[in-house]
Amino acid sequence: MIGLAIAALAAQCLLPPVAAPVAVPFVQPACQYCPGHRGLEYHLPERTAVTAAAAGQVAFAGSVAGTRYVVVRHADGVRATYGMLATLPLTRGDVVAAGAVVGHSTARLYFGLRNPDGSPLDPTALIGRLVGRARLVPVDRTAARPAGPTRLECRVSVTTAARPP
Repeated sequence: MIGLAIAALAAQCLLPPVAAPVAVPFVQPACQYCPGHRGLEYHLPERTAVTAAAAGQVAFAGSVAGTRYVVVRHADGVRATYGMLATLPLTRGDVVAAGAVVGHSTARLYFGLRNPDGSPLDPTALIGRLVGRARLVPVDRTAARPAGPTRLECRVSVTTAARPP
């Protein structure tokens, strides 16, 4: 079941929740209660818009021990958690599209994924990157043509993501 969830997510490729490098990587815990870092942490300017990695329905929006979280459940049952938020514009039951704003960050953002069984899932290889098409800019003062649309480039194939660690 876990392999199927990984394969389903890898097939769709996730949007990055913010345009920033990962500051603290995922560290798989040795056991359910062992220490680890069950998601990614980004350090970024406060009030940065945080966007949904994939479409889904809000399963939780609120504070836990003074920290604001939004949890979005995707169609395949995988849950994406966005934490350390400064704002909570969503409520439980709201439907979100991929790329929709789920909140705004504090100086840090936590992003994690959980399989339908609740086990943590490393989002690193599943997050794609947005790339634009290279274009030449005129040097003769003529107006430049508008840039083409960006596309989501996935980092791994389904077979790579489904391979056990």
